[in-house]
This record gives sequence, structure tokens and C-alpha cells, in this order.
Amino acid sequence: MRKIGFLVFFGLISWTGISQGNNQEYIKKVLETTEVELLYSYYSQDGDNAAVTGGEGTEKLTDMTPTIVVSIPLGEDNVLSLDAGISAYTSASSSNINPFDGNNSASPWVESSGASRSDVLTYFHPTFTHSSKDRNKIVSGNIAVSAEYDYFSIGFGGGYTHLMNEKNTELGLSGQVYLDTYKPQYPIELREGFFDSRITGTGTYSPLFNEFDQLNRNTYSISLNFSQIITKRLQASLSLDLIYQEGLLSTPHQRVYLQDRNDFFIEEFQLADDVEKLPFKRFKVPIGGRIAYYLNELLSLRTYFRYYYDDWGVTAYTGSLEIPIKISDKFTVYPMYRYYTQTASDYFYPKETALSTYEYYTSDYDLSAFNSNQYGFGITYRDIFTQSKVWKFGLKSISFRFNQYERTTGLSASIFELGAKFIMD
Repeated sequence: MRKIGFLVFFGLISWTGISQGNNQEYIKKVLETTEVELLYSYYSQDGDNAAVTGGEGTEKLTDMTPTIVVSIPLGEDNVLSLDAGISAYTSASSSNINPFDGNNSASPWVESSGASRSDVLTYFHPTFTHSSKDRNKIVSGNIAVSAEYDYFSIGFGGGYTHLMNEKNTELGLSGQVYLDTYKPQYPIELREGFFDSRITGTGTYSPLFNEFDQLNRNTYSISLNFSQIITKRLQASLSLDLIYQEGLLSTPHQRVYLQDRNDFFIEEFQLADDVEKLPFKRFKVPIGGRIAYYLNELLSLRTYFRYYYDDWGVTAYTGSLEIPIKISDKFTVYPMYRYYTQTASDYFYPKETALSTYEYYTSDYDLSAFNSNQYGFGITYRDIFTQSKVWKFGLKSISFRFNQYERTTGLSASIFELGAKFIMD
């Protein structure tokens, strides 16, 4: 039920050498042996502005995402990466698409125990990368497939990277297309044939609602990247993304309560006046930059900044700082901080402030004005000689990361991430 798309970039760059004893050029493989990366994340959030219940109600959600990424060398110049995983979540707000199918009293503050409270997304994303003999040109292509109960997405794309100036300068261009299809799950009270004798309110419940005719959404993106090694200690990069979306950009199960419509209830649950209505087109422009500075053999600085604009009225700024601290030859810790601020969309209205005469409206607080702070730390263990073994694989690295996210709307979230990378002996 969530709008999720996956895009993975692999930059695999190596060097060339000269063979010994036969005067023939020897090209080192881009990837010497198969690598396997195992990833796991656990996400937990809570808040009081659920979009499913019109901007008011519990936002409690948990999500577990195991992932495997296998990178396979195909000859000297090619790599095939296979990225697959699942995302299994339980959502209190999603459960209230139908708040009347559980054992509890219906309320926006209490999750229903019915079928809509959980779902599983599965995805598969292979990427093929080809490097030129001098390793200065890299071409890649990928496809991406993901599916859950009410949503299916297929995507494809490619990229080109050119290294210059003895690999001190890098230019990249990539593009991606996603073709998505909804199987709408409208709020239960808006579905054809709904009737419940427990409805209370003044007059007759008659929602302002029509099912969506268009159930597809297409996304097209172009990314431009430039990075430069400025000195032995300083590296910087810039990125520009152009993203255009068309089709069903509203989420069919997110309720809206309007100012000029009477209120109707079943128990403590208010029945929808409509679902969110958003334009069928959206254009986004994120512009970002990174600066990495090597202070000494123990300490580095990594900064990131981004400006975002879209034609729905949202502008946003992001800034983050990460400080890797090398505490030994194998262990690195890195505290981090991220700040984010955005303006509200032109179409955002809190509960019962929009009018039925408006063309577009939503009470999704992701489109409201807010600031957020994210604090975290991580630790990485690297074994360049892969002395630790698991069956036929040597452990190359293992990492742990934790982040705490706080938003001025009241949403808070915790994110735990584990990762381990192995190489085949």
C-alpha cells in the first residue's frame, strides 16, 4: 500500500597493471570474485496524524526488510548484481482502511485487527555493469520489479560514467522509468454497497466520492552527477535530478474530512467525506552536493546538502554531517546528524479545513510544513584479508547503524540497520 520504488547504483572501478615476464598488457578484473551482501533493517514509528484517517489518528507502524545483494563477475569487464528482498510491515493506520473488521471498538486512535493491518512487498532488481578496458568508461543497465497486495511496479534504466584526469574527475548520467499500477483499496465506507445501521450524524450520510478512472502512475527521472578530487584530502560532488510523474498520484485509501460537510460516525470513527485528490502530474527537482575532507588517519568529515523544489508548492532543504572515526585498523565508528525542513504543499489542509469546492486536497502530513532532526551512529568492522570464514565465503565487512528521527508534527521513528559483506574464496 505504500508507494515504494527501488533504485540501486553500483560504481565498480579498478585499475590496470602490466603482466610480469611476457610483456603483454594484463587487465585486472573489475570484480575479482563473487560478493554477497546481507542486509537487514527494522523500522518503527509512531505519531498522531495518520493520513488514512484524515490527518488525525495513530501512525504506529513497524517494518522489517531483509535483503540480499549478489555481485557476480562476468569476465574481466562485466558485473551482474542481483538485489532482492522483502519488506514486511504492520501498520495501525493502514488497518483502519476498514476499522470495523476487528474485535476492538472503531477509533482512529486504535488499530483494527483486520486483514489490512499488514502486507508484504517483494522486489527484485538486477543490474548489469560493463567497464572499458582502461576503466574510464562504465555503462550500466537495470530492471526493477516490486509488488504488494494493491500495487505493482516495473522499472528499467541505465547509466553512463566517464572518468577523466587520471580518475580524479567523474561525470555520470543515468535515467530510470517506473510503470506502476494500483489495485485501489478505498476506505470501507466509500465502497459500493456499504451500509451500517450504527451510523450517527445529522442528515443522511452521502460522501463526496467517485472512484478513480486512472489507475496507472509513470515516473521518469534523469540524474546528472559530477565529482572531483580537489586535493589529497578534499573531494566534492554535485548532483541534479529531474523527476516527472504522471497518472494516479493520490493514495486511494487516504481519507479527507471537509469543512462544509456534516460529520458522521460509527462508534468513535468518523466516516470519510472523500479521499485525497491531487494533480495527475508532478515535477520534482532535487539539487545536492557532498564534501568529504580527510583530517588525519583517525578522523574524516562527510557533509551533504540538498535543495528540493516541486510544482506542488513544496520546497525543502537538507543538511547532514557524518564524522567517521577510525579507532583501529578494523573498526570505524561514525556519529551522524541530519536536519530537514520543508514548506507545505499548496494542496495540504488539516482536518476539516478544506472545502468541497476545492479541486485538490489532502490531509497527509508528509505534505505539510515541518522540520525534522535525525541523530545516529554506526560502527563498521572491515577485514581486508577476509580471515573470518562462513562456509566458502570470507567476511569482508560487517556494520551496524542506528538512527532516531523526530519531526515537529509529532512523528518519531527508530531505524536499526545491519549489514555484512562476504567474498567467495
